[in-house]
Amino acid sequence: MSKKVLVLGGTGAMGVYLVPLLAKMGYKVDVVALDGGQSENPNIKFMKAKNAKEPAYIGELLKNDYDGIVDFLIYGTKEFKEKYRPLLENTGHYIYLSTYRVYANEEHPIKETSPRLLDVIKEEPFISSEDYSLYKARGEDVLKASGLDNWTTIRPAITYSKRRFQLVTLEADVVIERARHGKTVLLPRQAMDVQATMSWAGDVAKMISRLLFNNAAKRETYTVATAEHNPWRVVADYYKELIGLKYEEVDKEDYISFISPDKNSPYARWQLEYDRMFDRIIDNSKILNIAGMKQSELMPLREGLKRELAVLPADTFTVQSNTSRNMDIFLEKR
Repeated sequence: MSKKVLVLGGTGAMGVYLVPLLAKMGYKVDVVALDGGQSENPNIKFMKAKNAKEPAYIGELLKNDYDGIVDFLIYGTKEFKEKYRPLLENTGHYIYLSTYRVYANEEHPIKETSPRLLDVIKEEPFISSEDYSLYKARGEDVLKASGLDNWTTIRPAITYSKRRFQLVTLEADVVIERARHGKTVLLPRQAMDVQATMSWAGDVAKMISRLLFNNAAKRETYTVATAEHNPWRVVADYYKELIGLKYEEVDKEDYISFISPDKNSPYARWQLEYDRMFDRIIDNSKILNIAGMKQSELMPLREGLKRELAVLPADTFTVQSNTSRNMDIFLEKR
């Protein structure tokens, strides 16, 4: 009988590649997502949920006796502590989405044993906050202290996909929209020579698929990423070559003023200063070894961006974001 897999939040950057891959491997795959979805593959079933984290909804789902769960949902610290145990206790293998952002800037290349921000940073108010890098690390600690051994933690680096394209902390709604309209993107000068790691979602999906139901992967943590790294300036030049993106460099304080939705919120600053301005050079030997993969088989960044951008529908990212408006205002005032 085919194994049954539940993918929570399965229509995002990694899920769009993972779900069909799991079905191709012979698994029955149920996908829960806010926007639902559709597939002609009889092994894939999409379920639309306004709040997939509601205990009653999850409780009903878990009655299906899933052999494995891949969880792409986002939980705060308190929320995960309250909700993780039923997920682990009602499946054979649970895969928890963490992030490479948990790593501090103290060791290069980065290995799974490298220091985490949570363990080495003392600055307030950052360390007591609910920054993404911190609550993901706290979720990792919850699993380690659970007394259960049927979990695996994955730490993706920046992962680009069918409709997700990143540049420093910018996402596709700014990068693609401004390129299409011939507008200049403003980037933080202090980050441009920093080494960035961006992985193609198809490769990351393959890594995850080879961790699922692998007993050797249980109670282990893996950085699911390429080892390729490039300065942000090189990444920007790839976008320039491929879609005609124009960019200029500005001071990081100006940049932060464009991207922060709330002038009093420090989270935009922290994402820049505690991640994108750290050199992110990954030693991915641990995941390659268990997945039976080679770095030479992974998609080079330029080729992956070219592939995904070539099939991007013209009607996506047509609405101007607040960040893009703020860039327009800054450019007009100069």
